[in-house]
Amino acid sequence: MPNTNSKEVIIIGAGFSGLAAAYELTKRGIAVTVLEASNDIGGLASAFEVGGERLDKFYHHWFTNDLEVMSLISELGLADNVKINPTNTGVYYANNFFKLSTPRDLLNFTPLAFLDRIRLGLLALKARRIKNWKVLESKTAEEWLRELGGEQVYKVIWQPLLKGKFGPYAEKVSAVWFWNKLKLRGGSRGKGGEERLAYLKGSFALLAETLAKRIVEYGGRIELNSPVNRFQPHDGRWEVVTNSTSFHCDRVIATPALPLIADMISSWATPAYVASLNRIEYIGNVCLVLELTQPLSKTYWLNVNDPDFPFVGVIEHTNFEKPETYDGRHIVYLSKYLPHTDPLYSMNADQFMEYALPYLKRMFPAFNTDWILKHYLWRARWSQPVVEKNYSQLIPSEDAYEEGMHICSMAQIYPEDRGTNYAIREGRKVGMRIANLLQEPI
Repeated sequence: MPNTNSKEVIIIGAGFSGLAAAYELTKRGIAVTVLEASNDIGGLASAFEVGGERLDKFYHHWFTNDLEVMSLISELGLADNVKINPTNTGVYYANNFFKLSTPRDLLNFTPLAFLDRIRLGLLALKARRIKNWKVLESKTAEEWLRELGGEQVYKVIWQPLLKGKFGPYAEKVSAVWFWNKLKLRGGSRGKGGEERLAYLKGSFALLAETLAKRIVEYGGRIELNSPVNRFQPHDGRWEVVTNSTSFHCDRVIATPALPLIADMISSWATPAYVASLNRIEYIGNVCLVLELTQPLSKTYWLNVNDPDFPFVGVIEHTNFEKPETYDGRHIVYLSKYLPHTDPLYSMNADQFMEYALPYLKRMFPAFNTDWILKHYLWRARWSQPVVEKNYSQLIPSEDAYEEGMHICSMAQIYPEDRGTNYAIREGRKVGMRIANLLQEPI
């Protein structure tokens, strides 16, 4: 569809929220340019090649009740690439592995006394009965989980996961954040109580690339290696300045992390507004990806509840998507959330591999370094916003500081947590709304 509207929109960032917004605008005839700082699209869902197949840099799946991503996949003709399977999940605790995929597994979880196992099962049911998340906003996850399940359930199950995910911010995390996790996982189960997850063969980058292709077909532009230094009001429109050039447009949609947006507008916005964008804290992530000749285990998603083990999870991707997809290689992700100031964040791939090896050998005694074919390290500075108590009061409005400026970032996804499904939902929503505002009479 050619551009049929004289209005122009610049979108900063080619992650899923930016691409989804561009898709909605361009298919309605609005001229759009997407400016992406890196040399690839997809943001945290970008990919690399393993065994002739694209593989996500950071592990990805979605739940069967993630309807936004499924709808877009169908709309773009990619439904045949979707794979939905029951998955094996487990817990590593006190140097032992425990299966924890079904209600029966829960009853056999011996690190908890039998009464505490019942409390743990009831906790999830009680959490899913809560319909109004606002009643939880004034509580931390720690307070709420202790109330629901008791001290021992909290110490064995929830505290290690909170610390593994949020590190030094763990005690600040809102009950709303955890409630949403329990609700989402509970809604993605089969008849036997097993968790069912979905994956897009060809990696989530296939969805981003197909979306980008459709945007270009509709007349939009996507400029890679175009980091935005600043954007500002200019003669009743907007000026967006990159390292090499400047663009003029009627509206700007900014999708990066809020502190990055703050830097882009700091020369003209009030200090109070800039401070409000810097108020939400973020934690980073480093993800070590291994190509192995053999599997480590039969578990897809292993939650690590051992406080001495530095990774929050061991995700064995080829226990979900078969190894033959990657020329027989077994793919393992080791994920660690940490502040970007932590020395581990600055390690290169070889240094991080050396750091990880003793822990891998302790967890999997049969593991041998000869199994390693290749290893990769990916890092994300703005991986996860820290969702605090009363978080709704911290989120900036989508219609931002000046007329024609819009913000659509992962930090505004609430009460749900950031993720591809919700990035698509929010991107499409802002794209449709702005298209309606810009529609010109025939």
